[in-house]
Amino acid sequence: MSIRTPNDHARTEHAEQPEHAEQPEHAEQPEHAGYTGHASRAGELLRELRETNPLVQCLTNTVVTNFTANVLLAVGASPAMVDIPGEAGVFAGIASGVLVNLGTPHAEQRAAMLEAARAAHEARTPWVLDPVAVGALTVRTALAHQLLEFRPTIIRGNASEIIALAGTGAGGRGVDATDEAESALPAARELARRHGSVVAVSGPVDVTTDGDTVVRTRNGHHHLTLVTGGGCALGAVMAGFASLETGMTGATHLTTTVAAVLAYTVAAEQAAEQATGPGSFSPAFLDRLHDLDPAVLDERARADSSAGEVRA
Repeated sequence: MSIRTPNDHARTEHAEQPEHAEQPEHAEQPEHAGYTGHASRAGELLRELRETNPLVQCLTNTVVTNFTANVLLAVGASPAMVDIPGEAGVFAGIASGVLVNLGTPHAEQRAAMLEAARAAHEARTPWVLDPVAVGALTVRTALAHQLLEFRPTIIRGNASEIIALAGTGAGGRGVDATDEAESALPAARELARRHGSVVAVSGPVDVTTDGDTVVRTRNGHHHLTLVTGGGCALGAVMAGFASLETGMTGATHLTTTVAAVLAYTVAAEQAAEQATGPGSFSPAFLDRLHDLDPAVLDERARADSSAGEVRA
């Protein structure tokens, strides 16, 4: 996107962690190590998404529109870029899921975003808020706080954006994160509890929380940060997966959000195995997302979950 350049807040390649890292006193402890809990249904949910072909409305920024639509098609959803006043609200009432991405919020689109968020809230359509560069730029920061009144189902962003949106920090360098995902966990939990949302924080380890349970996922590749829209399109995928919460699976929005992150980042890992750089990575990523085997997704997923209050 125009302002989510190389450091688009998609996660980067996971750095190796110490084998026996010391745990601070009162730190939350993982329920299970490895692939468990909310992550264990990723393959099942990917299969259901492809069967239901959810209609995802995207009010997103001008630079990533094409890539976002292609990502949705590849994963098995149907994109609809309906983002003008007079149409956005009507469409949000019938869509399976809605993405509101603040990357390039011109005046007409700002009005459409408020219209869509209100309609989605009233129709109980799951919707995702991606607060691009909130805290660093004033117009979108004010818009983001207006949108929070309509209780987004999911909020996704980098650590600096989440900290700024929660009111506990000033934000990063535009869309570039200056904080690690783990440092944003208290802010993410506060946002989740205050607005009844699932909050997903992108970073070397992606952190997702509903305010109580925390899921950390460790898949992905740094090439996602070198493709414009590599992070923005994930918000659209989350909106598609969020529609499954009311489906036969009975999954929670925390579970569907984690499944979206895992499908997206496992496909990125597979694409990176055959790509020689960001130019070849982008089409390979679409191919791998399209061909992703649910069983392979389950096999490659790396996640752990924990519950309980984090104390300083």
